[in-house]
Amino acid sequence: MKIERMKLLYSLLTVAGMLATIFPAHTEEAAAPAAVSVSMTVTANVAGNKRMPDINQNDVLVKLGKESPHITNWVAARGDRAGLDLFILIDDSLDARIGLQFDDLREFINAQPPTTSIGIGYMRNATVQVVQDFTTNHALAANALRLPTGLPGAYGSPYLSVIDLMKHWPQGDNRREVVMVTDGIDHARRHLGWHRGFTTNPDAETASAVAQKTGKMIHAIYAPGASRFHRNYWIAMNGQMSIARLSDTTGGESFYLGLHSPVSFKPYLDSLQQTLDNQYLLSFSAKPGKKAGLQHVTLRTEVAGVEFSAHDAVWVPAGE
Repeated sequence: MKIERMKLLYSLLTVAGMLATIFPAHTEEAAAPAAVSVSMTVTANVAGNKRMPDINQNDVLVKLGKESPHITNWVAARGDRAGLDLFILIDDSLDARIGLQFDDLREFINAQPPTTSIGIGYMRNATVQVVQDFTTNHALAANALRLPTGLPGAYGSPYLSVIDLMKHWPQGDNRREVVMVTDGIDHARRHLGWHRGFTTNPDAETASAVAQKTGKMIHAIYAPGASRFHRNYWIAMNGQMSIARLSDTTGGESFYLGLHSPVSFKPYLDSLQQTLDNQYLLSFSAKPGKKAGLQHVTLRTEVAGVEFSAHDAVWVPAGE
C-alpha cells in the first residue's frame, strides 16, 4: 500500500512539473506583443536615362535593426494608389530674383496628374503662411505663387517652419511630400556657423525625426537668401548641408549648384518628377518594443542597377 502511494505521489509530482513548464511558456507566448504594420514610401532609382525595370515584392529586402521583417505589401504608386499630397514651401527670406524661377515652378505644378494635390506656403517667423491649401486645381495653386518678402521674420528658421507644417498636415492615405525652396540658413541659430566647419543644426535633426515619424519625404532646392548672411561661406555652407542632410535622411532629393542660384530650376524639377513617377508603397510587419520610437531601417534589392531611397528610420508603436 505504501508503495502504491509513493507511485501516486511521484506521478502527481511529474504531472505538476510538466504543467509548470507548459503554462509559463503559453503565458509568455500570450504576452508576446503582436506584430504591427509599418508603411513607408520608397523611390526606385536607376543611373542615367536607363529604363526602370519591373521590381516585384520578392526583389525587396528590408532590415529593421537586426531583424528581417516580413513584407506584407509592395505596390507601385500608380493608378488607384497614385495619390500624392505635395506641398511647395518657399522661404520668405529668399532674394526676390527667385521670381525668375516661377515659370518653371508653374509649369511643374500644372504638369502634375489629377491624383496630386498641391499646397503652397511661405516660411516666416518659424511658421508657415499658407497661401493655397491642398488642391487638385493646379492652375489655382500655380497662381498662388508670390515673390518672397526677403525677410525671415523675428525668429526665422526653415526647420521650425517645416515642423509646423508637418504638425498641421491633414489626415489621409496619400503619399506626403514637401519641396523646400530655401538657403537653409537658420536665422534663429545662425551663430552656429560663426566658427569654421560644419555644425549639425539641432532643429534640422528634429525636423528629420518628425518627418520620419509622420511618414513625410522632404526634397530641397537651394536658393540664396536676400540677407548678407548668405555671403558668409560657413553660414551658407552650413545651411546648404543642413537641408541636404534633411532630404537624405527622409528619402528625398536635394538640388544645388554650389552656393549660387541656378540659371533654371527646370533640370531640378524634371529630376524631381522622375522621382515622383518611380515610387512604391511598402508595408511590413514590425516587432513593437516596450516604448514607441524610431527604428533604423535599410532597404536594398538584387535587381541590377536599382537603388532605393527612403527614410533612414520608421516609427514603430509600442506593444500593448
